[in-house]
Amino acid sequence: MRAVLIVNPNATSTTPAGRDLLTHALKSRLDLSVVHTDYRGHAIEIGQAAAADGIDLVIAHGGDGTVHGVVNGLLGTPGSTPPKHLPAVAVVPGGSANVFARSLGIAADPIAATNQLIELINGHQRGHSWRRIGLIDCGERWSVLNAGMGLDGAVVAAVEAEREKGSDVSALRYIRASVRTVLAATRREPTLTLRINDADPISGVHFAFISNCSPWTYANDRSVFTNPDTTFEGGMGLFATTSLKVLPTLRLVGKMLSKHPKLTAKQLIRDDDVASLRVDAGDTPIATQIDGEYLGLRAAMVFRSVPDALNVVAPSGKTHDHLRR
Repeated sequence: MRAVLIVNPNATSTTPAGRDLLTHALKSRLDLSVVHTDYRGHAIEIGQAAAADGIDLVIAHGGDGTVHGVVNGLLGTPGSTPPKHLPAVAVVPGGSANVFARSLGIAADPIAATNQLIELINGHQRGHSWRRIGLIDCGERWSVLNAGMGLDGAVVAAVEAEREKGSDVSALRYIRASVRTVLAATRREPTLTLRINDADPISGVHFAFISNCSPWTYANDRSVFTNPDTTFEGGMGLFATTSLKVLPTLRLVGKMLSKHPKLTAKQLIRDDDVASLRVDAGDTPIATQIDGEYLGLRAAMVFRSVPDALNVVAPSGKTHDHLRR
């Protein structure tokens, strides 16, 4: 089996010793080449080359941004001619949150994840199929995890601005940016209009989170839920609100951090299995992110659930269901 290991050496929790161990362990089982990402967007280029070269397996060792780049490189822009050959994707966590890996049931510790990956590869070589997951077609990119218009996009923009100044990214920095963004948003009128599937439009919405799995993200080791029943094998999760009043919002945040979330609220618009969604921002474009990557300001976006889009090296969805709760 021909494989490429894509390493982001600048990812938060990657180390030279860990990379060497991973490479050594994989080379004994795979025809492996190793490539390091050297600049932003490099993972996309490596993914494109791997698909064109007929590689069987691409292994991403980095954070969610590395995975996002790899998948977009493999698949190309949504709507373009699909590649004739699409490698399977594996991930060994190396970032700070590692939402994709953890939501797939991959161990957070890179050494444990390496052993898990080897077991899954051995199983595939004995005839077991890879796991198939869906993705989100966001028009200009694919999302493997989530997208956001409004609050979430503004938070990502704020954190990226701090990163460009040389600050480290941490859960605390995201929390601080989130608090500032929400407080600022309470003073503005909601401008978004949602069209879920073919239903009538819903106006007066403050923000929209769109997710491909659950949990939506993590605050260190604490899961943050927006759509508890959204899975990689189902439709998209939608989480939006028509009000940002302080006390109701704080109550909702408390539910999102619960181990057994019951996410209901008067101001909440939530659907855990959406096929398509259009979000319109009216005359004022708003901050937008995909998989934690800031896109800029967008006046409208269309999101579409695409089932069975990608082979991944991971435990089956049923095996992992009890770990998501």
